[in-house]
Amino acid sequence: MRDTISLSMTRRDALTLGLSLPVLAAPVLAAVEQGFRPLFDGKTLNGWDGNPELWSVKDGVIVGSTEGHPLKGNTFLISKDKFQDFELRLDIKLRNHNSGVQFRSERVPDSDWVIRGLQADAAEGNWWGSIYDEKGKRGVIVNGWKGKGETVVKADGWNQYSIWCKGGDIKVTLNGLVTSELHGEEPKSGVIALQLHAGPPMVAEFRNIRIQEFK
Repeated sequence: MRDTISLSMTRRDALTLGLSLPVLAAPVLAAVEQGFRPLFDGKTLNGWDGNPELWSVKDGVIVGSTEGHPLKGNTFLISKDKFQDFELRLDIKLRNHNSGVQFRSERVPDSDWVIRGLQADAAEGNWWGSIYDEKGKRGVIVNGWKGKGETVVKADGWNQYSIWCKGGDIKVTLNGLVTSELHGEEPKSGVIALQLHAGPPMVAEFRNIRIQEFK
């Protein structure tokens, strides 16, 4: 007759008695937080549009690089879907120069991968945590760097961005610190986009891109 073994028995006890415990399946962990869904599958640029000479996927990371490809103007990797009320979370790492994450933005008509609208900014030694009006008239709308972003940014490492939009309210959080807030903005549906800036050669990396849309 086969011995019956209590599942409360430890593996060490079982080995001492010369018995074996059944192998229990490990729990399946959620890929993203509850309520969120990925915007990047970790393998391809499906769902995104950008210059294939500048954007690629390596080891689960979206990599934008202007090495050997000098830019005359800013260019973007652009989501094919539009979003209005949401929380966007992602990790970003920057080597040299200037980048950022566009939201509630639009493509400039008759242009290649050019965007205008709101941006959670990121730059070498500056602007992290700020809200900027890309190709708009307002420039830096909220300076989230001074006394805020500068205190938490990881210059050579991964930084966690959260961009929260609901109605006319917007909140940008960098590495757990709220750095910028806007109120009274016109609610609008727009694309999300990742920036490569004209100027010196640079690399911008993005991973763990996920979103929760609000009803």
